[in-house]
Parts: sequence; C-alpha cells; structure tokens
Amino acid sequence: MNWEFIEKYLPMYEKAALLTVKIGIVGILFAILVGLICAAVQYYKVPVLRWIVAVYVELSRNTPLLVQLFFIYYGFPKIGIRMSAELCGVVGLAFLGGSYMAESFRSGLESVEPIQSESAISLGMNSRQVLGYVILPQAMSTSIPAFVANIIFLLKETSVFSAISLMDLMFTAKDLIGLYYKTTESLFLLVVFYLLILLPVSIIGSLVERRMRYAGFGD
Repeated sequence: MNWEFIEKYLPMYEKAALLTVKIGIVGILFAILVGLICAAVQYYKVPVLRWIVAVYVELSRNTPLLVQLFFIYYGFPKIGIRMSAELCGVVGLAFLGGSYMAESFRSGLESVEPIQSESAISLGMNSRQVLGYVILPQAMSTSIPAFVANIIFLLKETSVFSAISLMDLMFTAKDLIGLYYKTTESLFLLVVFYLLILLPVSIIGSLVERRMRYAGFGD
C-alpha cells in the first residue's frame, strides 16, 4: 500500500465525494417528490393517471440507470433537449428513484387497515385530519425500512455517473488506475469514501425506525 499516493490524491477523492453527495441528495429529493405524487395517485386510484403511473413504475424499475442516463444524455439532444452531465445525473436518479419511492410509500399507505379511516371519520374527523393523524403516521413507520434502503440504493447507483463523464468517485478511481496503475490504493480510497457516505445513512435510518417503533407506530 503506497500511503504517499493516498495522501497525495486524497483531496481529489474529497472533491469527487462532494459532487457525488450533491447530485445524490438533489436527485433523491426529487425522487421523494415524484414518489409521493405517484403513491397518492395509486392509493386514491385516480382515473387514467393511475395507469400512467403504473407504466412509469414498470418502465423505470425494469431498465438500468446506465441505460436511462445514456438515453437522457445522448438521446435527448437529438430532439433539441440538452443537459449538463450534472443535471442529467439528477434527472436520471429522480426518474429511477421515483418509482422505487412510489412503491415504498404506496405499500405503507395500503398497510393501514380501512377500518381505521372509517373509525376516524365516524368520530368526526375530515379527510385531511384522517390522512394527517391516522394514515400517515402509521404509513411512514411502515415505509421507513424500504425508504432508507432506497436512499442507500440510489446513492450506490451514482457509481454509474462516470459513464457520462461526471467526475464522481468511480470516475476518479478509474482515472487514477488508468494513469498510475495504483489499483489497490485507488480502490481502497473508493471503498472508504463510499462507506463514509453510506454508513451514516444506514445508522440514522435504523435509529429513526427504532424510535418510530417505540412510539407505537407500525406495530
């Protein structure tokens, strides 16, 4: 292990990690927004829209992110839509993540028994109160494990961004391996930085899930 090489190129990995996290966070936030909208459409069985959402979910979940990125980055310019590599990464992550988030949220909403909503309405609650005080707290608790797993999955999927010339962690590692043939050192730094990004997410997700369980939701 060449520690001088690691020390020399550590700042390059730090810069790449910041780019990876930035694109990952923005893409995941949009994925959550898309997921919430799609889950609501499916849960309330909105005519026509529910079928459009169903097609989107199947299309997104059954095609690799790499193919989606190629289609956005190289295909869209053919019809006059040009994006930077960073924007392409965000759009691709949101497109893929939205379908996974939608299924997580939908399963959480459907896990709440209809009798609970009916009971809340019989007690005088309106639809907004039923959603806010009865359905969402339980649905959120049920969805948390899948939600956290999706976030980790999407952050790991950022490793394919190097295919569209984004200088993320994977691009940096492959670049240094190609230039200096320092495979062990380059991959060691790659693993360390991905662990630094992903482990806190996993730990925080577990703590939140445990807290929700202790609060009495999701039992």
